[in-house]
Amino acid sequence: MRRSINCTTSDDRLPIPHKFYQPGNLVIGGIVSQVLFLYDNLSFKEQPTQMLLGEPISVPKNYQHVLALAFAVKEINENPRILPNISLGFHILNSYYAARMTSKATLNLLSTQHRFVPNFKCHNQNNMALIGGCISEISANMAIISASHKTPQMVPNEAQQYMGVVQLLQHFGWTWIGLFAVDDDKGNMFLQTMVQILSQNRLCYAFIIGIPKWDYMDDMIEVMIQHWESYGIVIKSKANVYFVYGEPPSFQVLRVLLFLAPFLALPPLGKVWIVTSHWDFASLSVQKIWDMQTFHGSISFTVHSNQPSGFQTFLQMVRPSWAKGDGFIKDFWEQTFNCSIKISDAMDENKETCTGEEKLETLPGTLFEMKMTGHSYNVYNAVYAVAHALHAIYKSRSKHKRLAEREEVAIQNMHPWQLHHFLSSILFNNNVGDAVHFDVNGELVTGFDITNWLMVSNGSVIRVKVVFLHASVQVLPLSVCNDNCYPGYSKKKKEGEKFCCYDCAPCPEGMISHQRDMDACVKCPEDRYPNKDQTQCIPRVLSYLSYKESLGIILTLLVISFSLVTTLVLGIFLKHKDTPIVKANNRNFTYILLIALLLCFLSTLLFIGQPGKAACLLRQMLFGIVFSVALSSILAKTITVVVAFMATKPGSKMRKRVGKKLANSIALSCSLIQVGICIVWLCTYPPFPDVDMHSLDRKIILECNEGSASMFYCVLGYLGSLAVVSFMVAFLARKLPDSFNEAKFITFSMLVFCSVWLSFVPSYLSTRGKYVVAVEIFAILSSSAGLLSFIFFPKCYIIVLRPELNNRKLLIGRKI
Repeated sequence: MRRSINCTTSDDRLPIPHKFYQPGNLVIGGIVSQVLFLYDNLSFKEQPTQMLLGEPISVPKNYQHVLALAFAVKEINENPRILPNISLGFHILNSYYAARMTSKATLNLLSTQHRFVPNFKCHNQNNMALIGGCISEISANMAIISASHKTPQMVPNEAQQYMGVVQLLQHFGWTWIGLFAVDDDKGNMFLQTMVQILSQNRLCYAFIIGIPKWDYMDDMIEVMIQHWESYGIVIKSKANVYFVYGEPPSFQVLRVLLFLAPFLALPPLGKVWIVTSHWDFASLSVQKIWDMQTFHGSISFTVHSNQPSGFQTFLQMVRPSWAKGDGFIKDFWEQTFNCSIKISDAMDENKETCTGEEKLETLPGTLFEMKMTGHSYNVYNAVYAVAHALHAIYKSRSKHKRLAEREEVAIQNMHPWQLHHFLSSILFNNNVGDAVHFDVNGELVTGFDITNWLMVSNGSVIRVKVVFLHASVQVLPLSVCNDNCYPGYSKKKKEGEKFCCYDCAPCPEGMISHQRDMDACVKCPEDRYPNKDQTQCIPRVLSYLSYKESLGIILTLLVISFSLVTTLVLGIFLKHKDTPIVKANNRNFTYILLIALLLCFLSTLLFIGQPGKAACLLRQMLFGIVFSVALSSILAKTITVVVAFMATKPGSKMRKRVGKKLANSIALSCSLIQVGICIVWLCTYPPFPDVDMHSLDRKIILECNEGSASMFYCVLGYLGSLAVVSFMVAFLARKLPDSFNEAKFITFSMLVFCSVWLSFVPSYLSTRGKYVVAVEIFAILSSSAGLLSFIFFPKCYIIVLRPELNNRKLLIGRKI
């Protein structure tokens, strides 16, 4: 038959909580409760209690850990498939946050009942395992003592939590945080590790506050006085997020600090708290009415938990008289329900008498939770882990023994150190379906839940398992050293400050930043340009003088108009070719000049439209050659006039040189020189279509690259030379007799021509894009129109409107 379970506890004070983590001391509740599993039952010794103003101090919420232990043992003892015919027993002692009490309790567990003899084994009982808290100092003291007995223990692995916090901070953009750590060796190790991890992930801490340790409430006043200035540091900081590495006593220190702040006219913190799995938002028995709103919205990495079936039903059955061996329930019941179990005590303390029928589900979450917490779930799994390991030993050692000898052989002759191997190799699913097993490092394979804590005004605590903050946190706070640098700005380092503290500098011209807090602005690709705010790159617009835009249409209409007028003038001269005014100054050169002017007007059409290879090759060459022909014709006409006049003087030898041969040679030679320049240009550095992405910020200029600027200015320079020579010759001939008065008009036309091209050069050099082309077109049109107007319009006036003046006698005798 299976022996019945007898639960005995050491003290009528509740243990204070902690977590069961991964392998190590199998945890029942925090720093305080050590649980011993034995084949038979043990009694206990009384321990001292904590007092404040005569009131016993406890953490009622942690009574669930005791109940989780009892529930697990009850399930195992009622399960015939685990340790058949064997009943588990347990013993609970309290450490009271004190190292000396932890040592004594551990020694008490490892000694025979009623015989406290350290370093000696005075009994035949083998202690199988301890389930205890993992507060650094408590666990260390347990480990030192229990190691000599080679009792199985576990050590927490906290690396997962650290990286989880880093990812959480990065997700919400919290780069400037406050660090709180318990003021002991483990807290110092945490700070060394965490500061390095933060720096590696571009995060900074605004301050580091050590959370004081205390063992008894009597020390609290002194602790508050010593650390009160820390509250001022926290208030002045810009950090809105605090990462806290502490343990239940540390949490109570913060609770007292925050509770006293309003009475000292200090502002509330109103920050986001991120805490490790060590913490549980639980109130001491004297803190029932204390406000918890400061911690509303806190985020914690809690031990993964689940809800074993039947646990809540088990809790509903708990009553003050439910187990004779439970030394905790009396104080728990009286302190949580504010009543007294004994009538005499109730009269003395002016309290109501407990009915014994009070319900646990009516208690606020800071005092007790009906759902199994992560710490209690670890206790539950720890009990099952030990039970399965014992069961494995039982099966392995009783294979070849007689049935009657199994219990004695399998269990009584087993030593604690032999449990290690079986614990590390177990793999089972608990009653909830969660797998329980250890990895190669002996660490429990488990994870952490990200929990959002919601503190309700009535004292209830709501745990929300989430990946992100619960919607009740209305607006996510900023937690940065300074305001973010918004797009269009980049970070500028502050001398002597941490890298999380910086100024914001606007991006230089031509550069952008498209994200917040960029370390440096970046240049846009060549085919894009920054927008006005310098926050994004916008595609550049193709820019060239198009036939579809207003400027292109106007210039095209001007070209057509001037071309029609030139054609009309040519037609008039052809129609009246035999009249004296047409024949007066070499009509062949008149025709050549008019055709050259017509081609000058039409050549500008090559400058309009998207530049192509053919257009780029032809437009400057055609313009240069045609203009040189026009100017050569004018020069030939002017020199012909001068030579003809000189030839009419008595004894002049110029008569022989007067004739078509002289004019033709002048026109031809001057034109061929320009043709030669253009051929050299084409053979060396010919023009080609090109793209200019730098002259204008917002546009890609499609243009014709002249190939060689020197050759281009050689063409213009030669045209300027012809114009200057023509102007000088015409100027000298302007006062010749009336029959040769065409020189006067040539003088004016050359003056206009030179003025236009002298103003063209600075305008050409100072403009960009399509306006460069427009300037050159305007120069060609205006200079050509000047030649057409001053040379031919007076003659057309006589031919068309005053034909009676178009005879030789009148022309010779008339002064124009």
